[in-house]
Amino acid sequence: MIDPLSTFRLDGKVVILTGASSGLGARFARVCDAAGASLVLAARRLDRLEDLAGSLSNAVAVQADFATDEAAPACVEAALSQFGAIDVVVNNAGISRTVKAVEDTVEGFRHELQVDLVAPYDLAARSAKWMIENGRQGSVINIASVLGRVAGGPLPLPGYAAAKGGLVQLTRELASEWARKGIRVNAIGPGWFESEMTQDAMFDDERGQEFIKRGAPMGRPGKEHELDGALLFLASEASTYVTGQTLFVDGGWTII
Repeated sequence: MIDPLSTFRLDGKVVILTGASSGLGARFARVCDAAGASLVLAARRLDRLEDLAGSLSNAVAVQADFATDEAAPACVEAALSQFGAIDVVVNNAGISRTVKAVEDTVEGFRHELQVDLVAPYDLAARSAKWMIENGRQGSVINIASVLGRVAGGPLPLPGYAAAKGGLVQLTRELASEWARKGIRVNAIGPGWFESEMTQDAMFDDERGQEFIKRGAPMGRPGKEHELDGALLFLASEASTYVTGQTLFVDGGWTII
């Protein structure tokens, strides 16, 4: 009997998940847990991480600030010390600032690139190094954005858009470099989903809600569970012949 759903399971897999303390990251943690994974949960807010880890089957919390160079090695060390392996990396941690380029500072722009682009590269590279040295295949999933492909329109987001555009291209580059090593690198490009990051500028603002309804051919924002399938597909054995791709889950935002 063929069991196509079994390939979406994560039993025996160790997942490093950043930005796990709230919103989409917390949802990703619960989805991976339900699929059978062991989890290293990383973010700045340790109390939230510990609460989440306590509700899961096999998870450890790591306090990490991805604006610093210490975050990525701390995640790798936790995965290896607690579970002895790394199979999947989900680079979800990120920040976003609504600021016009002419009013921004180089320091602010650089900080955003550090968190949204440099830190994901660092964690991916460190994890891939361990996988290659130990002959273990794996999957890296970068959480990009529709703003990695299109501009923000009325929302001035130069740092965020630059970082997410870079993350999309970095996904292709790393996928090409590691393909023959058995390490797949893909990205998910969410459209507008309600989270702490988008709450003030979009979902608590009537103009923001109208912007989403006009711009998305489906006429609505995404619902939290609508990223579950993309995450499990790219993390699991269901996508063993997929690499270097960005899967936009955006209600059609990037098609017009």
